[in-house]
Amino acid sequence: MLTAKQKRKENIAEYILYLWQLEDMLRALEFSPEKIYATLVEPHAELDQEQKQTLFFWYMDMVNLLKTEGKEQAGHLEHTLHLIADLNDLHQHLLRAPVGREQGYDRVFAALAPELPKLKAAIAGDSEMTAAEISDMEACFRALYSVMLCRLKGAAKNDAKGTDKKAEAAERYVQDVLAVVSPVVARLAAIHRAAERGEIDLYKDMA
Repeated sequence: MLTAKQKRKENIAEYILYLWQLEDMLRALEFSPEKIYATLVEPHAELDQEQKQTLFFWYMDMVNLLKTEGKEQAGHLEHTLHLIADLNDLHQHLLRAPVGREQGYDRVFAALAPELPKLKAAIAGDSEMTAAEISDMEACFRALYSVMLCRLKGAAKNDAKGTDKKAEAAERYVQDVLAVVSPVVARLAAIHRAAERGEIDLYKDMA
């Protein structure tokens, strides 16, 4: 909870990816209150009992949301999807508005733009959505999260068996995705934070 609040304050992109990772962790723990407390709450020795209870209830609130939204097996909370939709609106605005050029967003996005159709097609192939239904930012976040999972799985396999050609190919894919997606999401998150703090006027010099 404290980690989530800090990430939401400092970096909206990290906040979204953190919640997605937490969703999968709660599923892995089978939504069991006992497992959630033992795994995610009890290890926090720096918290007193009241703080641990608050943290535990926050995790259980997430469990209830996942169940309410019918996402016990897969999928992401509507809260995070709405945030991504908001970021996509900002992304589209920056591509049109003078502030996007002023902040260098158009130049950062230029490297990703040619790769987006392939990225969306790949994501659509693993989901029930069509490529046309996937927004630019949803494609970016799904790609980044896939990279996170790929690295976690790769690290576990390498610890057990050592590096092989398949692992090396996966790592090359990770690097390719990160090279074009990460700078765009990082820049967008920084502009979002600055706009929330009133440090950037998103509508500056617009007719």
